[in-house]
Amino acid sequence: MGSLSLRNIHKSFGSVEVLTDINLEVEEGEFVIFVGPSGCGKSTLLRVIAGLEDASSGDVLIGDERVNTLPPSNRGIAMVFQTYALYPHLSVRKNMSLGLKQAKKSAEYIEERVGVAADMLELTPYLDRRPAELSGGQRQRVAIGRAIVRNPKLFLFDEPLSNLDAALRVNTRLEIANLHRELKSTIVYVTHDQVEAMTLADKIVVLRAGRVEQVGSPMELYNDPDNMFVAGFIGSPAMNFLDAKLFDLPDDVKTVGLRPEIISLADTGQIEGTVNHLEHLGADTNVYVRVAGALITVRISGQKDYEVGSTVYLKFDPDDLFQFDSDDLRIR
Repeated sequence: MGSLSLRNIHKSFGSVEVLTDINLEVEEGEFVIFVGPSGCGKSTLLRVIAGLEDASSGDVLIGDERVNTLPPSNRGIAMVFQTYALYPHLSVRKNMSLGLKQAKKSAEYIEERVGVAADMLELTPYLDRRPAELSGGQRQRVAIGRAIVRNPKLFLFDEPLSNLDAALRVNTRLEIANLHRELKSTIVYVTHDQVEAMTLADKIVVLRAGRVEQVGSPMELYNDPDNMFVAGFIGSPAMNFLDAKLFDLPDDVKTVGLRPEIISLADTGQIEGTVNHLEHLGADTNVYVRVAGALITVRISGQKDYEVGSTVYLKFDPDDLFQFDSDDLRIR
């Protein structure tokens, strides 16, 4: 069974608590991503699951087994690191098979498992090369292949794409998505990149300062965030926030959120602003508009041009506004 349960996990380093009361259920076959800003505790939580760090309190269950006291090698997990962690003097074949050899698996079994993983990741032509003879993307695939051959209950990925350039990140992201569909495996994946989280995850866990802010599918978090932090973190470009005094709303509404793509610009409209900057992206244009001291991003489909310093008006459907109270909580 590849399910995972985290129950009341706390983790402290000395007097500093870095994880607070983490509770989470990961179903067998789910692709779950921990996302949040640097220092939010996501990598520490992954290391607690792996057994590389001990929880200060709480329980980690993989399948139906409590694994708190088990070493990483006995937890039925395989971990892929952002640094690849390949042995430079070993070939791709030997890097991928080393864990199975250490587990004293037969030569026939090792050959079969390495062959399957190499075919899946298109590494067969490179099995006799060493890591220095591979591109960054190929090295990351070797690291993933080394995890696949072990046939683990649970795959753990710690920011595996952060060392790749933009094009390789997209390609490797697609490979990981296809891998999940093919293996139907349970994956827990850490990233600071919310685009990765939105495009890969079945379920996203948003963390801040060691606490879970919200758990849900990508579209649930995008369409129905619980608070300003989640609303501002999920979505690219990020949600805009304006003082509620600019709107005709009840007194308990303190902040209004507008996603960049729901705003249009016109000669007349609800709110006046001044064009500050433009980003021409080809298919889209991001227009930055100064409104009442705040810089608002407006995402417009197509190639548009506005003169910097010109006056424009924001237009939007009032039903698309997000309303937040003085505690930054969503008012529904």
